[in-house]
Amino acid sequence: MAIPTNIHTLLSGNVVEWARIEFKESWKPEASLKTVTAFANDIDNWGGGYLVIGVEDDNGRPKFPLKGLQLNEVDGILKDLLNKCKLIEPDYLPIVAPVDYDAHTKLIVVWCPGGAVRPYRSPATFSYDKGKAVASKDAVYWIRKMSSTIRPSSQETNDLFALANQIPFDDRICHQADMTALNITLIKAYLKEIDSALFEQADTLEFNRLCINLGISNSMPEFMRPKNVGLLFFSMEPDKFIPCAQIDVVEFPEGIGGDRIVEKTFTGPLHQQLRAALLYIRNTVIKEVVIKHPDRAEADRFFNYPLAAIEESLANAVYHKAYDIREPIEVRIERDKIEILSFPGPDRSITEEALKSFNVIVRRYRNRRIGDFLKELHLTEGRNTGIKKILNALKKNGSPPPEFITDADHSFFITRLFIRAGFDEKQHHDEREAELNSSVSGSIAAAEPRSPEQNAHPGADNLIRDKGRSLKFKDRPTIQSLQKVLRQVVGVLKTHPSAG
Repeated sequence: MAIPTNIHTLLSGNVVEWARIEFKESWKPEASLKTVTAFANDIDNWGGGYLVIGVEDDNGRPKFPLKGLQLNEVDGILKDLLNKCKLIEPDYLPIVAPVDYDAHTKLIVVWCPGGAVRPYRSPATFSYDKGKAVASKDAVYWIRKMSSTIRPSSQETNDLFALANQIPFDDRICHQADMTALNITLIKAYLKEIDSALFEQADTLEFNRLCINLGISNSMPEFMRPKNVGLLFFSMEPDKFIPCAQIDVVEFPEGIGGDRIVEKTFTGPLHQQLRAALLYIRNTVIKEVVIKHPDRAEADRFFNYPLAAIEESLANAVYHKAYDIREPIEVRIERDKIEILSFPGPDRSITEEALKSFNVIVRRYRNRRIGDFLKELHLTEGRNTGIKKILNALKKNGSPPPEFITDADHSFFITRLFIRAGFDEKQHHDEREAELNSSVSGSIAAAEPRSPEQNAHPGADNLIRDKGRSLKFKDRPTIQSLQKVLRQVVGVLKTHPSAG
């Protein structure tokens, strides 16, 4: 999440006040400070939220034309906001920016990321003496529920203190890396994609300050270090600091007991590896069937697997994986199903019965900061919509319902998608085998540069092709075996009489 996000995006017609956005017509310390405190407590790990001052709400939606703020009152609001935020315990300051909605409308956007030392509390009430707000001495914890700022129940207060006992892994500082591990090109590409106003400042703003504004580093000038979330999205090699931050796609064309395994590993920035893995699956796994009928013009069309279901399943795995566990996300593609495996399992509040009935409501998210960036990039929503999207995509394609699997200890999570009935799996298998054969033959032909002597003997080409046709897939189930076979072919080539 970047500040200031394009204000037109925040105020688009379909935006409604909810857990992460609140509109205020004017600066009112009592109400607004409660909201800032609630966003800082971030009890549901949404990643904090936005307070937009200068916008009148109409049943939760911004009321147009916007009222905005008078230019001569902006400075006073900023000063009072700073003074009132000093009443929050422990110390917490949001990131504040005055922005121009248009040439005549000025607003103040207050970004309140989830605090690192929550829980926070602020005065319960304010009294007014000659127009000046005076805070009461009793401080109260505040939380955000749906579109309301409320006092927590006793159980919710306990939850707040439980959250204070741990900082999520993605929001922790990585002491093994320094600021040079963050790549300015990746940062600028991200800011450009999400249409952030920070993009215009990226070339002139001091690099450390840019990282602080993005929340991808700590803010101690004498000891600046990137956070894990910064490395995951904005380092060219995040796996150097966070091992197994990768996606492995493993194909079993002949089934689990077959001799062939095709492996592909995707590394790099988290959002790039997610997109690359999905592109690979779309190009090599997803197939469409068209069935024409003699009695009508319309043909039946369906896919072996709907891509939307795979996209949502894999994005959820990237979102919810524990990156301090040294296990990659694995996509297993078998002849009749696809399994997406990640570690650990879902939150303990989610029962196996709930998974079987697809009635899953997540109260907290493991990686709130990772979720922030994925949401900004429109790669996930993080609003308990994932399972519904998967079910809708499968139903629309005519596919069987999925299976969501974990164990009693919630140590892993598997999303299992089944192939659509009526899909000619044998035809797909034959097509995939032809692709693999073509790839292997091309690799063999390019295994070693041709010498002048080999160019003088056309028979060498036939030898390579003949040898390539005689190789059995069961003799090379791995990349290492393939390399071994290639070396053998080259050795035979060198000793063949026609090569001398």
